[in-house]
This record gives sequence, C-alpha cells and structure tokens, in this order.
Amino acid sequence: MRAERPPAFYALGAGGWRDYVTLLHPPYTAWHLSYVAIGAALAPALDTGRLLASLAAFGLAVGVAAHCLDELHGRPLRTRIPRGTLIALSAIGLGGAVAIGLAGLDQLGPRFAAFIAVGALAVPAYNLELFGGRIHGDHAFAVLWGAFPVLTGYFAQAETLNATALLAAGAAYALSLAQRWLSNEARGIRRRAVSVDGRIVWKDGREEPLDAARLLAPHEAALQAMAAGHVLFALALLLTH
Repeated sequence: MRAERPPAFYALGAGGWRDYVTLLHPPYTAWHLSYVAIGAALAPALDTGRLLASLAAFGLAVGVAAHCLDELHGRPLRTRIPRGTLIALSAIGLGGAVAIGLAGLDQLGPRFAAFIAVGALAVPAYNLELFGGRIHGDHAFAVLWGAFPVLTGYFAQAETLNATALLAAGAAYALSLAQRWLSNEARGIRRRAVSVDGRIVWKDGREEPLDAARLLAPHEAALQAMAAGHVLFALALLLTH
C-alpha cells in the first residue's frame, strides 16, 4: 500500500510542535515578507523601526492569521491543531497586525488607513473563500500577497507611492502569479492525485518512469529556489541603505 504523500514539501511529521511549524508555511511566509522588505528598501530613505513594524504586521497577518484560517477551511495541511486554537491564533494574528497598523497612523497619516483596511479584509476574504470564492483565485493571490506587501512596505517608508513602487508591485504580482501556478500543480499532485502512471521516451532511446515524484521535483525545486532568491534579494536591497 502506497504511503500517503505529505501535504507540502516543507510539512513536518504530524502532531505536536511540528504542526505549528508546518502551519507557518516557512518558505512561503519568508517569500511574502521579502516583498515587504523590497518595497521598504526601494524607498529613498529607510527607517528601521518602520521596517520592523511592517514585517511584524505582515508576519502576524499572513504567517499566522491567514494560514490558520486556511487550515480551518478544509485542513489542507492535515494538522491536528484544535479548531479553537486555530480560531484564537487567527484572531490574535489579525488583531495584532491591525493594532500595529493603527499605531502607525500618527506617523503615516490617515491615508495609511486604506492599507490597514485592505489587509484586514483580505485575510478572511481570501482564506475563508468568502464572496463565493471570487477573491481566492490566482490573480487575487498575486495582488494580495505579492503586489500589496510591496506597496505597503514602500508607503510605510516614503508616505507616498510613485512609479518605482508601482513597477516593483507589478514585478511582485508577476512573480507571485508564477508561484501560484507552480504550487497549484504541486499541491494538486500531493493532495488530490490518487496515482500517476506513465513514461517519458527520449530521442536516444532512454525511457524514464513518470510518477508523482518525477512531476513534483521540478515544480518544488523551482519554488524553493525562488523563495530563497527573494529573501536574498530583499536582504541585498536592504544593505544598500
């Protein structure tokens, strides 16, 4: 009998503290936090306090709240974390993120309230597939978890947006779309495929079995490389300051 595939390449063994590490989606959370740092680093001047606050807010909203709500909606990671704990953590995460944003209004002005509102609404709407799931598609993912963090990171530093911020947001949108397309395929094979059977016949006569591992390898290797590359690129940009 075939052993059940882990729900994600970064998933640890089920149970205990390992469930909480898996729940954070470490490579993807780091990837999306890198967009916040990239947006901040592209601003003319960098305020370390504002950067840390921005990273903390997105870490709580995306890394904690969004992923807890996602796990509540169908248990895609198959964790054993109690439902009540997931609800509490999601409330703490989103509440903490909103509190950090509200605390920054004195410095950033009333226009920053729009960023707080978008983030507070996006997390439950996307992860609980509200409004008939219309905000849960590939393009919504790219806007909310790619472009939006860049714009927020930049605005938190410069208190305005310009062509630089918009172009960087466009790049983050495109890269997040690529992430989504790769991960959709990998998740489908890991979580929904019952069997994969076939072969590849090469021009030189070689034959290679086509199984789940063969299909997953290039998708997940690309995702891991892209996640690491984004974090390193963000760090490089921050060091220019």
